[in-house]
Amino acid sequence: MLIPVLVALIYGETHYIMPFIYSAVLSIAFGFVFYRVFKSKGEMSLKSVMIFATGIWLIGSALAALPFYFSGDLSYLDGYFEAMSGFTTTGFTMYTNLDAVTHTMDFWRGFMQWLGGIGIIVMALTILSSPSVNIMRMYSAEGREERLVPSIKHTTRIILYIYIGYTIISIALFKLAGMPVFDSIFYAFSALSTGGFGMQNASLGFYNSIWIEIAAIIVMIIGATNFALHYTIIKGNWKEYFKDIETKVAWFLLIVGIFLVTVFLYNTSYYGHNFLLSLRYSIFQVVSALTTTGLQTVPPNEITVQWEGMGIFVLTILMIIGAGACSTGGGIKWLRIGILVKGMWWQVKSLLLPKGAIIPQKIHHVNDVKISEKLLKLTGLFVFSYFAIYLISVIIVLFYYQNVPQVMFEVASALSNVGLGSGLMTATSPVVTKIVFIADFWIGRLEIWPILLFIAIIIQNTIRK
Repeated sequence: MLIPVLVALIYGETHYIMPFIYSAVLSIAFGFVFYRVFKSKGEMSLKSVMIFATGIWLIGSALAALPFYFSGDLSYLDGYFEAMSGFTTTGFTMYTNLDAVTHTMDFWRGFMQWLGGIGIIVMALTILSSPSVNIMRMYSAEGREERLVPSIKHTTRIILYIYIGYTIISIALFKLAGMPVFDSIFYAFSALSTGGFGMQNASLGFYNSIWIEIAAIIVMIIGATNFALHYTIIKGNWKEYFKDIETKVAWFLLIVGIFLVTVFLYNTSYYGHNFLLSLRYSIFQVVSALTTTGLQTVPPNEITVQWEGMGIFVLTILMIIGAGACSTGGGIKWLRIGILVKGMWWQVKSLLLPKGAIIPQKIHHVNDVKISEKLLKLTGLFVFSYFAIYLISVIIVLFYYQNVPQVMFEVASALSNVGLGSGLMTATSPVVTKIVFIADFWIGRLEIWPILLFIAIIIQNTIRK
């Protein structure tokens, strides 16, 4: 929290210095007490790890909200919404006029997303020492399963090094595309983390630059790609990218999505039946939706009115599907979609072949991976749980807003940690809807299972009492 103080000094926004100092002091004090109370040198149980991993996101957001509150920029609830949206790399904002937000607060918003992209737990595991079992359980509790190397601790460090390297490359790309230095840093944080916070009300549409949009598309795709795949490519094995099941799923969805939206926009009169303009808007919004980034070149009111129908439908589906596993993105993930599609094909083959015929059940994901019936079942249960939470959230929000397509669009954006907006969720929205969205940010970022276990433990302990 002290880094934004330097930004405040550089840009002469000195009235933000004390709010960050107060917040830093309170965070350090809370961290010290938390450490003393929960310090453990032994092996942590799975329950303890899940409670810690899920709770740390709630606590981290509570502390990150303090600068917004102490500075007077936002109420505490809106500050908490902004912090949770930032850390979970979602991108919804409670600021009513982003054009008037200061450099200091913009940096804090962007930096939160950068930290959230790598993951609070992953960042901590690169520094802290702990028994290997604890490290493995905490790493998995944050929705990550894959190891780049046998050691989880070394895996987290490799992820961090790759992330920092891509951050530098992203800043350079935006600067070369014509952005000012500060804007380049901010949008590198926002795009690489697939976060989606913007510095302007018009998001990236403010620049109206095809080169900046191309740079953002490259960075968004990098952020949404599996770190294990990045590591394999960096080691020189480029062929793996084209063989991987996630790559095939992603590019199939991108091509189909861009085609459908482009044709839809071209057939409307809003863009003057201009094919290239329709293609330009389509490519950017489709990539932003599928990578769960949330940056926009189309204003929210245009998405609500001019994209209603096929446009909103395609973007909603793509946001729900989401990005790559073990990436900075959210959603159901390309890997799970690939496994389910393969599972359906294996089931059809089993009906066509003679009884007792053996069907090889494997996919290529960095390596050849055998898919067990248990994994297929867990994948199906995850997707079912995701849609159950999605429908519950939609139903609650519909009590306050009656535009069904708009509600389904924004709830999908919230649960998949996207941030693409149609103007529904604002600072004036009812408190209940803000709380639903905050819960969706949290659930989506931790990929459901840790949250369900966390809730089950609380209910179980309550019943016992």
